[in-house]
Amino acid sequence: MNYETARKFLIDQTLITEENTDALLRRMQQGKPPFPGQITSTLLALKVVFDGLKEATTIDRELAYALYQLTIKTQMLFAGGRKAGVDWPPLLKEDLLRIAIATEGIFSGNWQNLH
Repeated sequence: MNYETARKFLIDQTLITEENTDALLRRMQQGKPPFPGQITSTLLALKVVFDGLKEATTIDRELAYALYQLTIKTQMLFAGGRKAGVDWPPLLKEDLLRIAIATEGIFSGNWQNLH
């Protein structure tokens, strides 16, 4: 995966449109878990974006907004779904934390181990 593909993948995970029925945010809004491999692909894309932005001093607004949504909105949807009785996969909370840590790494310029 290259930087442009990773960037597009991350943005697509936040776009809620009729054509984009498998976006992570859309699935979580519907109380559905991520599809198999979706979190792994998201984490890989975050690492590729981190590597691509290592020397950058700015991040474009569209990507920054997608990173925000992947970090904050997924946590909010998780909490809201749990309150509503959604039976999320057992490791989803930890996976969302990994996404948040990876996003922090992109903004700070320091990658942390995501174990």
